[in-house]
Amino acid sequence: MRKVIAAINMTIDGICDHTVGIPDEELHLHYAKLLENAGDLLYGRTTYLLMQFWQNLVVNPSGQKSMDDFALAMDKVPKTVFSNTLKHTGWNSAKLATNDLKKEVLALKQQSHTSKEIFVGSRSLIIQLFNLNLIDEFQICIHPMIVGKGPQLFDQLKGQTVFKLLKTKTFDSGSIVLYYQPIKK
Repeated sequence: MRKVIAAINMTIDGICDHTVGIPDEELHLHYAKLLENAGDLLYGRTTYLLMQFWQNLVVNPSGQKSMDDFALAMDKVPKTVFSNTLKHTGWNSAKLATNDLKKEVLALKQQSHTSKEIFVGSRSLIIQLFNLNLIDEFQICIHPMIVGKGPQLFDQLKGQTVFKLLKTKTFDSGSIVLYYQPIKK
């Protein structure tokens, strides 16, 4: 069965906002490599619209190799978008979800034609999937900054959960990725 991995950036104060952080070359290379193991990406409407920035770089490269490589990696991975308002995705590798979140994710987990993982990059979907016990691993990149306000990743989770630290990865910028597996809810 395929794993569902919540991969998201946040600040020291727990803010998850895709418009803040330290997006340097090393981080772009990390996420481009991560996408090599992605069989599917799941997004809510808001995050998906932000991610379309990378679609534009495929057509009009920035000239920064790490960003352009990440854009190409992002473009290749199938994306499923959960939205009640979007009528089309405007991206060949993206489709709108046809089922509710639980049904769609359970169907993806059962797919046997690929062993590549399912990555979730939207805060709202991570919260919903975690509350449904469908997140198998967290990969949280913590950026060494405080924003002071914004959406927090863990403010709507139900109950107490214990995690097992699987590994860490540190970047020169001071950002660190924590790889956690939920073990008890």
